[in-house]
Amino acid sequence: MAQPLVKKDDDHDDELEYSPFVGIEKGAVLQEARVFNDPQLDPRRCSQVITKLLYLLNQGESFTKVEATEVFFSVTKLFQSKDTGLRRMVYLIIKELSPSADEVIIVTSSLMKDMNSKIDMYRANAIRVLCRIIDGTLLTQIERYLKQAIVDKNPVVSSAALVSGLHMLKTNPEIVKRWSNEVQEAVQSRAALVQFHALALLHQIRQNDRLAVSKLVGTLTRGAVRSPLAQCLLIRYTSQIIRDMSNHGQSGERPFYDFLESCLRHKAEMVILEAARAITELDNVTSRELTPAITVLQLFLSSPKPVLRFAAVRTLNKVAMTHPMAVTNCNIDMESLISDQNRSIATLAITTLLKTGNESSVERLMKQITNFMSDIADEFKIVVVEAIRSLCLKFPLKYRSLMNFLSNILREEGGFEFKRAIVDSIVTIIRDIPDAKENGLLHLCEFIEDCEFTYLSTQILHFLGIEGPNTSDPSKYIRYIYNRVHLENATVRAAAVCTLAKFGFMVEALKPRITVLLKRCIYDSDDEVRDRATLFLSILGNDGLVDTEKDSIEFLFGSLEAPLVNLETSLKNYEPSEEAFDVDSVPKEVKSQPLAEKKAKGKKPTGLGAPPPAPVSGFDAYERVLSSIPEFATFGKLFKSSSPVELTEAETEYSVNVVKHIFESHVVFQYNCTNTVPEQLLERVNVIVDASEAEEFSELSSKPLNSLPYDSPGQAYVAFEKPEGVPAVGKFSNTLTFIVKEVELSTGEPLDDGVEDEYQLEDLEVVAADYMVNVGVSNFRNAWENMDEGNELVDEYGLGPRDSLGEAVKAVTDLLGMQSCEGTETVASNARSHTCLLSGLYIGNVKVLVKAQFGMDSSKEIVMKLAVRAEDPSVSDAIHALVANG
Repeated sequence: MAQPLVKKDDDHDDELEYSPFVGIEKGAVLQEARVFNDPQLDPRRCSQVITKLLYLLNQGESFTKVEATEVFFSVTKLFQSKDTGLRRMVYLIIKELSPSADEVIIVTSSLMKDMNSKIDMYRANAIRVLCRIIDGTLLTQIERYLKQAIVDKNPVVSSAALVSGLHMLKTNPEIVKRWSNEVQEAVQSRAALVQFHALALLHQIRQNDRLAVSKLVGTLTRGAVRSPLAQCLLIRYTSQIIRDMSNHGQSGERPFYDFLESCLRHKAEMVILEAARAITELDNVTSRELTPAITVLQLFLSSPKPVLRFAAVRTLNKVAMTHPMAVTNCNIDMESLISDQNRSIATLAITTLLKTGNESSVERLMKQITNFMSDIADEFKIVVVEAIRSLCLKFPLKYRSLMNFLSNILREEGGFEFKRAIVDSIVTIIRDIPDAKENGLLHLCEFIEDCEFTYLSTQILHFLGIEGPNTSDPSKYIRYIYNRVHLENATVRAAAVCTLAKFGFMVEALKPRITVLLKRCIYDSDDEVRDRATLFLSILGNDGLVDTEKDSIEFLFGSLEAPLVNLETSLKNYEPSEEAFDVDSVPKEVKSQPLAEKKAKGKKPTGLGAPPPAPVSGFDAYERVLSSIPEFATFGKLFKSSSPVELTEAETEYSVNVVKHIFESHVVFQYNCTNTVPEQLLERVNVIVDASEAEEFSELSSKPLNSLPYDSPGQAYVAFEKPEGVPAVGKFSNTLTFIVKEVELSTGEPLDDGVEDEYQLEDLEVVAADYMVNVGVSNFRNAWENMDEGNELVDEYGLGPRDSLGEAVKAVTDLLGMQSCEGTETVASNARSHTCLLSGLYIGNVKVLVKAQFGMDSSKEIVMKLAVRAEDPSVSDAIHALVANG
């Protein structure tokens, strides 16, 4: 018998809380709602029924039009009752039912009467309900009352009117903007909530006028705000003004910074925290500006209130990402938080210490963290693991203690994501710190002895096959790998066979022993394991299956030229025929392809039911279409097709984008055109291309579009010749020419002979990146070492001032049009140096690998050391020339 997935607890039944809404049904509640019509109303009973109705509405229960109308009319009779509690429930249910315009009139008079009542509770709630249910026409009738309510002496009424104004600003902004004088007066109120709501509404009214907002903030920062909530709002508005001014290039001393600093001495804790957070988030904040904020946050770290400790340590954690030295003074206080009862506070304290600690404090931190790790959830453990990985890369000499810590927690209980984070961290440390390799590989070998996750076992085995043969004693890993052949599932066994083969090929001394082990694997129960063992025995035996040693290395250690997802998609789209599947036809660019829907033969829709033909997309589809056009059939094999480039703005009469098709000595522009005017038919549609700014290109031919009906995409083509194998660049001006005819909408027939017209399109550029296909490699280091070192070309470049290293990395990647490898496109926000690994396929199917090392000095000047390896040395020169000219 299946057991419920809950922990057994004898007192479980006693701890269950009873809910009064268990098992209630809409039909039964609607029957109960008839009590609203009783001559003698029972306020308590009516309130209970309304509560049930509100529960149903908030649970997503839908009422039909008839049901909602019946309930609404019944509820309106409850205005006869003088019971205060029942009246509040009536207000709530009317708001939730949102009556239609013709039903609103029924309650408007009652609500307006309540709005002018002597009972303040009635007035405030009536204002909220009225503003929720009425439209703009009725709003003008009660506008006078709302203006009076804003400046009412009772803060509850005033706040109700202001909050209603905030809601109505979205639907009736013109009316609400007329209340500026009253709202301005409410900002001076002594009531905290009134001042808070008034400031929020006044800012919303003026938010599109930067000068008005600046004037408002300038006035209020001089001491007119008493409410702590309003002060927090004012701090946020001030921060926004400072950001806007820095974005518009204003330099010099920051405006309003003195106000933010003065708020650090406010008596309200929320204001102090808001001001400290605002200062730490300023753009390009200096250490001098940070110091007062860090000081007050340090005081909060020892506060008896958990919420203050959490807020302070979370803010310091963010600061540590960009200014770790500024937070070091708080380290002693944060160390005491490691034992905090609140695990969130403790986790943030640890990760902050790992970012700010120095080399001498690493061992002490590890001891403290060891006791802490068993008490927190996996999601917090992952954060700690990632922080430890960063610390290890920061202090490479401390890799032993940090690696030992990671290996110890790897053996503890934990979920897949937690274990994967540890494995990824150890792999990263091994790759970046050569001395850590052997120690780290042994830790991974010990882990796969008891690993319960197939994905992690195969990942580690693959990594062992790459790194293990290059260690001082590769034989010590064979036992761990061969154990997997006997003790694991078929997937892991197959991965272990591959790893053994890599050791046998790379380490000559181990080849005889590996051959014996692989021969045992050919009797495995799984066919995949048997096939792999047989294949690798043939390669190791050198029986002529592969021609050269280089081919063997490529087979064992190389990666697919095309991304696996592209290969899978192409295979699924392949229609069985006499023509065999061609691997070379698989797109090599790293981007998703839409899976084509396979239709049964003879089932194509025709006539009016057939949808308009959509423009083709996907490399294989482009290649089929271009090869079927006689003018382009002789151009040879298509090398690359770009993503569509828009040549018109959105919402224009004609929508045109272009796809650049690159051949060895030709470029074809495919203009995808759409007519968005229902009353027009376009004929003889062509694109006139001016190549005066593209001297290396000469126009060969064009293929116009005969007819372009409304909302039916069509394609026009223009072909250019260029020097063979040369990455020619240039700018092209485009003009769309056509004959436009008015059509009868009912029949679609043209009404006249039409007139010639033209439409100017945006310019189009062919850039160097168009001659590079962004093909990734699974193991960059191995691919780099297998590339001929004699074809390497290294040079240094100054990239000028940039806001961040990430911006420079993206600019170079986009310029070259290459694929980033192993996640190196991601740059830490506070990084001063970074290495980006790129790979691609240059025109002529030449493989290219790039190592780009970036550095940034204190003035944000970026320098780059670029190392390029390619199968053809002239391509290495071409890549450097591209960067030098770019």
